[in-house]
Amino acid sequence: MPYVITQTCCSDATCVAVCPVNCIHPTPQERAFGSTEMLHVDPAACIDCGACADACPVDAIHPADELTDAQHVFVEINAAYYAGRPTPEPAAGSPNFHAWDEPAFGRTLPADFPALRIAVVGTGPAGMYTAQDLLLHTSAEVTLIDRLPVAGGLVRYGVAPDHPTTKKVGETFARFHAHPRVRMLLGVRAGEDVTVEELAAHHDAVVYAVGASGDRRLGIPGEDRTGSLSATTFVAWYNAHPDVAPDAVDLSAERVVVVGNGNVALDVARILVADPDTLAATDIADHALRALRGSSVREVVLLGRRGPEDAACTRPELLALTRLAGVDLVVDDHDPRTAAAIDAAGPDGIAAVLRDVPRTAVDWSRPAGPGRRIVLRFHSAPGELAGDDGTAAIRSVRVTGAAGQTEIPAGMVLRAIGYRGTPVAGLPFDESSGTVPHENGRVTGLPGAYVVGWIKRGSRGGIGANRACAAETVGTLLSDAVAGDLPRPTLSSKAFARLARRRGRHVVDARGMASIEQAELSRGRRLGRPRSKLATLPELVKAARRG
Repeated sequence: MPYVITQTCCSDATCVAVCPVNCIHPTPQERAFGSTEMLHVDPAACIDCGACADACPVDAIHPADELTDAQHVFVEINAAYYAGRPTPEPAAGSPNFHAWDEPAFGRTLPADFPALRIAVVGTGPAGMYTAQDLLLHTSAEVTLIDRLPVAGGLVRYGVAPDHPTTKKVGETFARFHAHPRVRMLLGVRAGEDVTVEELAAHHDAVVYAVGASGDRRLGIPGEDRTGSLSATTFVAWYNAHPDVAPDAVDLSAERVVVVGNGNVALDVARILVADPDTLAATDIADHALRALRGSSVREVVLLGRRGPEDAACTRPELLALTRLAGVDLVVDDHDPRTAAAIDAAGPDGIAAVLRDVPRTAVDWSRPAGPGRRIVLRFHSAPGELAGDDGTAAIRSVRVTGAAGQTEIPAGMVLRAIGYRGTPVAGLPFDESSGTVPHENGRVTGLPGAYVVGWIKRGSRGGIGANRACAAETVGTLLSDAVAGDLPRPTLSSKAFARLARRRGRHVVDARGMASIEQAELSRGRRLGRPRSKLATLPELVKAARRG
């Protein structure tokens, strides 16, 4: 029975490396890698060895005969990827039974290559893939730095709580926190507590993996009214990010409009209408769980500027939306182009996922119904967030489309149109793209400085995309080191640790991080939950000091 890759695939290609018969594609050497939504197992070539399932960091690979009813569609998705594709044959006379790419050796270092001292700023997936590459393939000493007193980045604060298997990649990264060549300095703000110049003076190279903590704006009237929030804020709120107060979100509205239809927009919609008892079995923030238990939200409207054929989400995430227990999913049939695109979609088209979803012309003059519902409305863009005279709060969204303007009553609007990088003092910054200018990860005009992840390439690509991104940056860094192009540090890493502790008010090390982990798991056990996150800086620092 072949193995099947399912919804939570992170596409980091760990499975590709361990497959003995080269039956998982696209591989990192193939053009389609990075542009497909997920990787796929060839059912005709799979030998049922299970090596890929053992290596998968997010538990996305299972034998076909062990899939749940909801997962069984991925048997067809995996097989469809290979339908009509020619099967590559091994070269004549080859001892292999399967076709293989030419071997590549991406880390060829001189025998006398010295141990580098490298700082990695950011402990999310991009930073940790970078650290992993350096620790596994070189003798480098790595200093992990993060502005928060707890590690994890996007895995901890960006992944939706109802995706626990995706969060398991954090376990892969956590094994490096206590690595003998790693020093952790959490709660240190690069560019503020320590300058870019000070980081460079203590390390051979500095890799900035600071992500994209900002958000894109709509640029429409009323955007700053009460009740208008970014999805960035909402995601941080339900994930217990200390930057967002527990009372930052008001769920008293019956209808919420989410602008955008990417994966983050779907996450937000799903959490808003999810059964709180189901969410109680996750690591959702305690304050968010309490708010959702008392929530008035019954309907979430997802606005897409283009048609269903161009939806920004992935097929697996849209499939999951069609199977939410106790939640109706409907397509607003206000524009004839929507139904036409769904009916004409081929089997690989994302619009085909919506073929069996009910379509209706929604009457927006009526209040949200008694049940829970998600409405997909395509070919629509918000034109104004309107409110009653004399108030600063949202009362409705004026939406423009081919048929003119439509007024959708709503008490909250969440913009989910993309994350955006923010500047780091001392680094160059491109305002138009929200990234640091670079060449293959090397920061322009700043020898010894490198970038990786969303601050390098923009807010595109999921967790696994950072593995290839980190490999490119580390390759550039090591090439510069071999060529003698790295500036020599004038001070030691121990001196930097002393400096960081003087500048940072509450610096947390690996022992403190382990203490936070134990505290959250203990809190969770008392509440009958897998974990209860500490949601404020004082709580995190206090737990770290107990260790």
